[in-house]
Amino acid sequence: MTIRHLIFAATALLASPNAARAQRGPRFEISFSRDARAEPVTGRVYVALSKTSDAQRSPINQTGETGVPLYGVNVENLTAGKAATIDASTFGYPVRSLKDIPAGEYWVQPFVNVYTKFARADGHTVWMHMDQWEGQHWQRSPGNIYGEPVKISFDPKATTPIRLVADKVIPPVVVPAETENVKRIKIQSAILTKWWGHPIFLGAIVLLPKDYDKHPGVKYPIVYDEGHFSLRAPSVGNTPFWNAEGSPRMIVATIQHPSPYYDDSYGVNSANNGPYGDAIMQELIPAVESQFRVIGQPWARLLTGGSTGGWISLAKQVMYPDFYGGTWSLCPDGVDFRYHQIVNIYADTNAYWLDRGWMKIDRPTQRRPDGNVTATMKDENWYELVSGNHSRSSGQWDIWEATYGPVGADGYPQPIWNKETGVIDKKVADYWKQHYDLRNILETNWATLGPKVANKINIYVGDADSYFLNMGVHMMDNFLTKTASPKWTGETIFQPMAPHCWGPPMNELMVKMTAAMEKNAPVGADLKGWRY
Repeated sequence: MTIRHLIFAATALLASPNAARAQRGPRFEISFSRDARAEPVTGRVYVALSKTSDAQRSPINQTGETGVPLYGVNVENLTAGKAATIDASTFGYPVRSLKDIPAGEYWVQPFVNVYTKFARADGHTVWMHMDQWEGQHWQRSPGNIYGEPVKISFDPKATTPIRLVADKVIPPVVVPAETENVKRIKIQSAILTKWWGHPIFLGAIVLLPKDYDKHPGVKYPIVYDEGHFSLRAPSVGNTPFWNAEGSPRMIVATIQHPSPYYDDSYGVNSANNGPYGDAIMQELIPAVESQFRVIGQPWARLLTGGSTGGWISLAKQVMYPDFYGGTWSLCPDGVDFRYHQIVNIYADTNAYWLDRGWMKIDRPTQRRPDGNVTATMKDENWYELVSGNHSRSSGQWDIWEATYGPVGADGYPQPIWNKETGVIDKKVADYWKQHYDLRNILETNWATLGPKVANKINIYVGDADSYFLNMGVHMMDNFLTKTASPKWTGETIFQPMAPHCWGPPMNELMVKMTAAMEKNAPVGADLKGWRY
């Protein structure tokens, strides 16, 4: 046989369907039924594999940074009955490729995450998951499609496709009913709807103090308790303190502001999330304070929150210094990006590994107080990458990119680092520094900000914070304790050996808040009417 004939034969073999399947190796073909959804889907299709499955813990619900294998691909205008293919080339986590899954029996589950088209006011059009008031969790979002887990025998060398059908739709969220003391507000934001080109909603859960209706002439201080999206009422209402004689009577409100990127927007204006800060300040807070009897003056408008809410509560005090009368921030996300958790985005070159020449050391992202590491940087970021590219995972690292970073040429957030390799983009890091590094903002502008916030900033954190957030707080404390003209008079407390998210309970914080209001209230302010 001539060389020409050999080449022809080899080409014919590679072109044959069986050869193509052999090259592709193991694969899933996933479709959704017309009964589940008649319209085409632009979004992301997944398959999860696990050794176990039950009503509470299906394979999809076992995924995570230390969870079971997950694989996902984007789809565009996928119609009912047509299949999306997940094969050995699909990026997965924690097992990179299907060909590396050991042979054996597994429960497998298909899932379809439906995206919505947003034609934004900044000229970019993006496809994102639209929150359905579930708090931006794609695994349980109403309208998303799933199939029941199926038990299979998996062989990584097999070439026959495994066909799965998603035929069930997640039902709408059931919002708890109001009670005598728990009230709910939900509004469509005109500001955000215009910017996103799609209806966007904001909400609040308002906890009224004891005997609110029996004292119609009393106006109350209000505490905005910041944090992740929730349908639950502020927890302080369940404590004996709330109804005890002599307790200060305040209104506590948790606000709901899920964005297309995360379960909350971080409460500030940003290039990718849009003008959430404006919407909250100009639409939501006026809606709350006009409906309930609040004093409505800065000295009686206070902030607190933990973790994400810790950052939000501090950021709002810094960015709206005249509007709020103080913040008591617990275990805040990175307040100094020299410690974005454990990464110095300005000096480090890689977020995932420390280069030690002959070896690379994994950076941890989560630990126990005794020092044992429970997850690494690459783990969390790779899981997010499988959940959704372009910062669409609805995960923690992706919302930081969406909040702190500039818009990329494609309309999605410009990554702070390469999601696969961890290499840090220094231009993006500088953007973060100028716009959202709270310590840098305070230090750079202390001459003007200091007189407005020097007596309003209080921060609490465990000194063994699970996510290393104590280190950023140390950087902030180093700055604050050295301030002059004016001198900072708040407090920073580091609790030895305490994990995430340590801080004083709300009943203790409200005592501190009351003392601050008594000190800072203008002459003639009512300090007794709400102390019944």
